[in-house]
Amino acid sequence: MATDIAEQPEVYGKLLEAPSVAAIEQVARAIAERRPKHVVFTARGTSDHAALYAAYLTEIRLGIPAGLASPSAITVYGARPDFSEALVVGVSQSGGSPDLTEVLKIAREQGALTLAVTNNAGSLLNQTAELTVDVAAGHERAVAATKTYTAELLALLLLVEAVKGGGTVPAEERAALAELPALAARTLEDETPAQLADRYRFAGRVVTTGRGYAYPTAREAALKLMETSYLAALAFSGADLLHGPLAMADPDVPVLAVLGTGPGSTAMADVLHRLGERRADVVTIGSGQVAEASARLAVPAVDERYAALLDILPLQRLALAIALGRGENPDAPRGLKKVTETL
Repeated sequence: MATDIAEQPEVYGKLLEAPSVAAIEQVARAIAERRPKHVVFTARGTSDHAALYAAYLTEIRLGIPAGLASPSAITVYGARPDFSEALVVGVSQSGGSPDLTEVLKIAREQGALTLAVTNNAGSLLNQTAELTVDVAAGHERAVAATKTYTAELLALLLLVEAVKGGGTVPAEERAALAELPALAARTLEDETPAQLADRYRFAGRVVTTGRGYAYPTAREAALKLMETSYLAALAFSGADLLHGPLAMADPDVPVLAVLGTGPGSTAMADVLHRLGERRADVVTIGSGQVAEASARLAVPAVDERYAALLDILPLQRLALAIALGRGENPDAPRGLKKVTETL
């Protein structure tokens, strides 16, 4: 897992090379030509969080309604939603889950434009979809996904920006994204995650929260803590946290608040204030200091869309360090395997 985490700056660099961008732009042109009226993502686990990030991008950047499909509606209940005017996107590291493949199969039969975003060009999901995007993360050693997750984020970001650009990622966008590998490497050099791991080694539960582009990061962080450390982690959007779950916040329940930048960060101000009133043990993930926080996982200040690609890095390292501190093996979590097949 440590090796996979450390390779993420290199993965970013590879995805930002001209051949990879050109392949994504070709897919974007096909999407732009079809002008879908809505976008439906289907995914499981970690990839579900990447899909949620892409849904935010799609609605904010393209102005197209987007949502996440429930595969079981199709595979368990036999429902046949009308996908005829949609772009249906399957996001999966392995491309090996039968239920995601079935969603794309049904959608394509109905006339939808279908796309597979995977780290396995030879997968059944890729064979089923009309269009494919290879996230090019390379072999991932650990069961817990790290570099494949961030590769999905970057590939989906490039795709949305290319669609917005009529089939081309604008030059200024590519110039800004070119800084990501160096920023990611710098973020991974910080030893604060290991220090916080000692502090939370014996925690019984943890809450993660964020809004907008930061919310998928909060969900992914919770999943990493659960699957590597067996730590009960609950993820909430900042808004949902105020609608009831805030009542469980107290000094004994650590709260990991992903702030990012921009409007999403601004929207978290009241959440942090309310957590402060509860005397919660708050750790912020972001570029600025926050008065209510007891600690911070620092990341460079970037465009809000890019923050998801940096904010998750110290949280991955935190999950790894807590697992090791508890004497667990984060490379092979009990009861899990690399490819999970759901029907």
